[in-house]
Amino acid sequence: MNIIKPILKNKIYISLILVGVLITFFVIFKRHTSNTHINHTQLETKKDVYFCSMHPHITSDKPGKCPICHMDLQKMETQTETPIKTTKKKILFYRHPMQPEVTSPVPSKDEMGMDYIPVYEEDMDETPSGDVTGRASFRLSQERQQLIGVTSTQVKYQALSQEIRASGKVAFDPELFTTIEEYLQALSAQKEMSESSYIDLQEQTRALVKSTEIKLQLLGLTKEQIDMLGTKSSDPINLLLPQGFVWIYAEVFEYEIAGLKTGQSIEVLVPSLPGKSFFGKVSSISPVLNAPTRTFRVRAEVPDPQGELRPDTFVNVKIKMEYGRKLAVPLDSIIHSGDQNFVFVIKEKGIFEPRAVTVGVKTKEYYEIIVGLEEGETVATAANFLLDSESRLRSVIKQLGTPKQHQH
Repeated sequence: MNIIKPILKNKIYISLILVGVLITFFVIFKRHTSNTHINHTQLETKKDVYFCSMHPHITSDKPGKCPICHMDLQKMETQTETPIKTTKKKILFYRHPMQPEVTSPVPSKDEMGMDYIPVYEEDMDETPSGDVTGRASFRLSQERQQLIGVTSTQVKYQALSQEIRASGKVAFDPELFTTIEEYLQALSAQKEMSESSYIDLQEQTRALVKSTEIKLQLLGLTKEQIDMLGTKSSDPINLLLPQGFVWIYAEVFEYEIAGLKTGQSIEVLVPSLPGKSFFGKVSSISPVLNAPTRTFRVRAEVPDPQGELRPDTFVNVKIKMEYGRKLAVPLDSIIHSGDQNFVFVIKEKGIFEPRAVTVGVKTKEYYEIIVGLEEGETVATAANFLLDSESRLRSVIKQLGTPKQHQH
């Protein structure tokens, strides 16, 4: 009996241990199953997100109106929630949703009841400052780029051209005719005095020829046209009332004159002759700016065999400018700030770097880039006002050092 009791006692202990192990295993299994179910529930739980198209930072999980502009919130694509991360980002301070320079050390609301936006420590990571005074680089995640509508394009060479439209008239220029007669008389006097022994008279006739040449150039004639006037085949009346062709005077604005050259084709439209076009070529460009209108006079020769274009008739002129292949970016890539032009170059890891550029010719779609970018680089093309605001925010935060406290 003394031997049996210890054996029974040991069996009871062993049974109790086995029962404890089974209970522990069952509890762990249930907990794992529950956690897995919760995780799957979290992963599969979907919600609708609504946002304001004018103020993308305004979001809601149900339809409504923007508290700022009162526009209807737009539905965003359905998003899948991810399990809550255990790691927490450190909040440095909170900033006003509409005035980035106004901050608070604690959560707060603005005058319209909107929550202040937290600024995290990782958002303050140093990024390259760029070469634009007063603006710093910043980082945007892909999700945020999508939210505010950022698009991009590669810098590349484009065949640039544009069409200049100008008003003008069929030339009738008695002053030009009179000046031509003065020039011809000066040439005749110079020829007569070439063999004279009076040196002073020779100098006077040469000076008269030179002065009338300059006056003709100011009236729109080229050096070649002026030289032709001295030949026997030239008839000055053709410049006043030409036969078989007409002269067109077009007034081209100062900012459009760059790249305009003699020999370029023009199209002439006459309101008094609807549906009819005349074609010719630019023969000269006045070297003098008309200060009141800020235009240069462009002279073109246009065939008119039927004599339909009458002197002083009002016309509209179209001149196609071909600039060739130039390194270029879309117009909305360029941000103008005072006397600076700059773009946002998109680097790796979503870093937007402000880059100063020098621009050249401007067409309806592109700016020529002279200095600042290289072919193949990526630049932002849309929502640049939002990018500019983001860059200003970074710059303000860096310059402030210690955030300005919000007064409650």
